[in-house]
Amino acid sequence: MERRDFLKTMASTAAASACLRSSTAYAAEDRKAAKPDMLIIMPDQMRGDCLSILGHPAVRTAQMDALAKQGALFRRAYTTVSSCIPARYALLTGLYPQTSGVVGFAAKPFETPPLGDLLGKAGYSTVLVGRNMHQPAASGSLGYQKRVLGSTYVNNDEYDKFLRRMAPETGGIKKLVKHIGVTYNHWQGKPWPLADNLHPTAWVVAESRKALAEAPAEKPIFLTTSFYAPHPPLFPPKKYFDAYAKKKLPAPARGDWVDWKALSTKGDRAGHRVLLEGETLLASQAGYFGLIEHLDTEIAPLIRDFKARSEKAGRPWVIAVIADHGEMLGDHGYFRKCEPYEGSANIPFIICGSPALDFKGALRINHPVCLEDIMPTLLSLAGTKSPARVDGVDLTPTLRGAKQTIRKWLHFEHAPCYSQAQSYHALTDGRFKYIWRPLDGREHLFDLEKDPTEIRDLSDDATGSEPLAKWRAIMVKRLANRPEGFVKDGKLIAGRRYRPLNAGELAKITQ
Repeated sequence: MERRDFLKTMASTAAASACLRSSTAYAAEDRKAAKPDMLIIMPDQMRGDCLSILGHPAVRTAQMDALAKQGALFRRAYTTVSSCIPARYALLTGLYPQTSGVVGFAAKPFETPPLGDLLGKAGYSTVLVGRNMHQPAASGSLGYQKRVLGSTYVNNDEYDKFLRRMAPETGGIKKLVKHIGVTYNHWQGKPWPLADNLHPTAWVVAESRKALAEAPAEKPIFLTTSFYAPHPPLFPPKKYFDAYAKKKLPAPARGDWVDWKALSTKGDRAGHRVLLEGETLLASQAGYFGLIEHLDTEIAPLIRDFKARSEKAGRPWVIAVIADHGEMLGDHGYFRKCEPYEGSANIPFIICGSPALDFKGALRINHPVCLEDIMPTLLSLAGTKSPARVDGVDLTPTLRGAKQTIRKWLHFEHAPCYSQAQSYHALTDGRFKYIWRPLDGREHLFDLEKDPTEIRDLSDDATGSEPLAKWRAIMVKRLANRPEGFVKDGKLIAGRRYRPLNAGELAKITQ
């Protein structure tokens, strides 16, 4: 080749390479600017400690562990009101209970646009599959353009219809649950008696994958895959139940502050206070842990489909794993939720994203976060502003590795559900947790770093006197303007009862 031809060829190759580099860079920038597809994976009643990445002695959660390694695991994540109706209200509105007035197990229509509605207006296809969000009919579709609803307790929802078609001999899910001998809120655990693909968890995943395939490819999607598991009925497929029934499972936490002699192995009328032990405890744990591992296994193809859809469309993606609240599972003589203790209030909270979003991997965050933070974070990633009033914090800077002051402390509460004595207010900064019971004025103080299962109550200990006074003062300030009269003359007042809060009263509460 002559020198002139050689130089001409080299110049042409260089130009082509530069063009390719420019095109690749443009594609990368274009993908980064695109609205990300969003997937929320939402178990119901899943404890925050039930992840194998956290060293749980029994539960295996390979898929959720992998998501945590890709992004951020928020270890001190809490539900600000630990039962399904108010927790889901907080998630969908970004508002604290003290702001919205939804402070317990009671619903009210939305007064601000929910998350799904805001993302829909931002150009998203919004889809809810599985467990409904437990809100009143007046709240409509909650902003979801498509809903495929299924539970374990409703006749003629989509899952019940599916089960009647596939296994007509069952008579539907409610009759099947009764036949198995498990209940919707108690600790009985038994294996699922039908084929695994008929289990409600498998159905939710199958319908979610179908929704992904049917959604318009040109639009970003916001998919909420909402499970009923591991909420009772505790009936995982037999292979999961049997595997855990053969394991050595962790004993429930036994606080030194609990009156253990007052508890019965039969439980109270509400199924809230109970001494779980022996075969009864083993069956409930095998059922609960088995449901979690089954759910974790089932979501693998959903995650693959979701990522593949985004890659094919040239969009980034975001996956969040959250729960509405946890489960006491025998800890301190409690079952179910509605408590301030870790089993009930602490929840899994994982967010990861595709490389185009510049999220850091394997982040472990110990600052307190809550369900209210999901709305501003997802809206920010979608390039959409949050409503004027949102209590949640946009976690995007933290996800990208920046030092962010998320909040100094978090307040969570619950109005009476099973009894007046059960109501509480609590505060945490991720290390200490302070609890105040408004009915009788009882206090707790726990050091979560040294005592993560809340065995030792420091409120009566001289070593806890200084932090106790500090946290009590914060609570006084937090509740000072509450209309229930929780504070008077700068002191917490016992014997006050929760009641519904009207808009005028809420407006006067200092946030």
